[in-house]
Amino acid sequence: MDPTDAQTACFEAGIKFGSLYHQFAGTPVSPDSADSLARAIEESIENQPHCESVSVEILTDELAAAIDDGAAEYTELTGQFLDVEIRIDYDDVDVLARMEMEDGYPMMRVADVDA
Repeated sequence: MDPTDAQTACFEAGIKFGSLYHQFAGTPVSPDSADSLARAIEESIENQPHCESVSVEILTDELAAAIDDGAAEYTELTGQFLDVEIRIDYDDVDVLARMEMEDGYPMMRVADVDA
C-alpha cells in the first residue's frame, strides 16, 4: 500500500528535523551569535523539498546560564536551547511539527495535519 499524502508530509517533517538536529547539534554558540545561527539553521532547512517555513528560536537566557556555569565564552548547541517549528506543504497537505524539551529530552512531534 502506498503512503497517503498526509503520511508522506509527516515523514518529510521528520526528515527536516533529523537534518536540523544532527547537522547543528554541537555547533559552538553564544548569546551574541545565537540570532545569526538561528537564521542560518532556518535558511539551510528551508532549502529542502516541501519545506514551507522553519522558525528557530535559540533560548538565550538558558544559553547564558549554561555559559556562566562553564569555563568558556560559548557552549555547544543542544536541544535544551532550541524551540523549533517546521511547516511542510506536500501536495494538498499542510503539516506543522515542533521540537520542544520534554523531561530533559528534545521531542520532535507533529502538532497539526491539515489535509
